[in-house]
Amino acid sequence: MADGIYLGMNGAAARMAQLDAIADNLANAETPGFRAARPQFSSLVPGAPASASPAFVTIGQAGVDARAGAPRLTGRPLDVRLDHDAWLTVSLGNDAVAYSRDGRLDLDGDGRLLANGHPVLGERGEIVLPPGLEVTIGTDGAVLAGGTEIDKLALAALDGPIERGSPTLVRGAARPVDDARVHAGELEGSNARALESTVELVAAQRAYDHAMQAIQTSRRMDERAVEVARLR
Repeated sequence: MADGIYLGMNGAAARMAQLDAIADNLANAETPGFRAARPQFSSLVPGAPASASPAFVTIGQAGVDARAGAPRLTGRPLDVRLDHDAWLTVSLGNDAVAYSRDGRLDLDGDGRLLANGHPVLGERGEIVLPPGLEVTIGTDGAVLAGGTEIDKLALAALDGPIERGSPTLVRGAARPVDDARVHAGELEGSNARALESTVELVAAQRAYDHAMQAIQTSRRMDERAVEVARLR
């Protein structure tokens, strides 16, 4: 009966990872540009051919939901929403970059354009704006100060798997795009819906409870088998 305990433990561990992912989605239901995590499950029999009946369940790295969030008007000149599959490119330092759909842009004391504290990259590197001038962003991604173009947002499309670095930053294989439309004064909302995530959380919690009950049942059956063996 020990196999039943291992199967239950394996299922409970997978459901716990699922609960963590769903809880993160729920916590970021109001985070602009957030893309929900979607856990991936698979079944297997260790050492057995693929045609064998599945026994163990495993959970891999959670995928990132590619659907865009709903647009929201803000009227703030440095808020931007990107069309299609375009992402902002930001610098993490040491030549490392990441990508974001969170369009809440700001300027630091040196005039650098930032997204969540990270420098936003343009086609010529970090975007640095002269002080005292009105900053606007055009529909083609051009960043203007006092009506003069300083640089253009380095927009990228991501191909293949996406790895999350933080709620608003991801990494992945990227290629430049120059046909995406930029909407200033708008933000993209999270694509994690609070109600949907709550329902998923309840379902995953119930599945976790069932796995724990299976462990307890297997344990009691093992104990009963030991008692029967002693009586004999």
